[in-house]
Amino acid sequence: MTSTSTEARSFNAADLGTLVVVAWCGEAPDGDMPYLLGYPLGDGAGGPEATSAAVHALLETNGLPVGGELTDAAARPSLPVTMLVEAGHAVVTLPGCNAQCSPPPEWLAAVGERGYAYLVFTTRPWPDAEPGKAVDPEAFAAFAGAEDTLNAAAHIVLPARRLRG
Repeated sequence: MTSTSTEARSFNAADLGTLVVVAWCGEAPDGDMPYLLGYPLGDGAGGPEATSAAVHALLETNGLPVGGELTDAAARPSLPVTMLVEAGHAVVTLPGCNAQCSPPPEWLAAVGERGYAYLVFTTRPWPDAEPGKAVDPEAFAAFAGAEDTLNAAAHIVLPARRLRG
């Protein structure tokens, strides 16, 4: 689920189109690593190329370099990207947009243990993976692990925040 504000940006917000976030766990030497993959469908007003450029501008405008450099959001408290994990959902928010997903139990457990997730937010559109449609695990692994996907992405270690009671 995505919402877009009408704030002034260095890109046309309509070009963002649909942004999707998917959660999964990967094996790491010290236990499961919770990952999030953010990607556009490429369905923005200007088509896939404009969508890619708009997502790139969104990331760069918010201090998230595209191209592989890891950003530790815990070390940069002024970074305007957050992740709220509550009631079995994860919500990633950047100024002007947010995306929500329902992660699997193993992801929630890994985030609970580690206190963060590794977000890969790519500018590379993936029109085949629409929200609500089943995605073949092999196709997902091929897209998420593709060099083109990873090189066109911001990489962020994102602390998990929770609502305070």
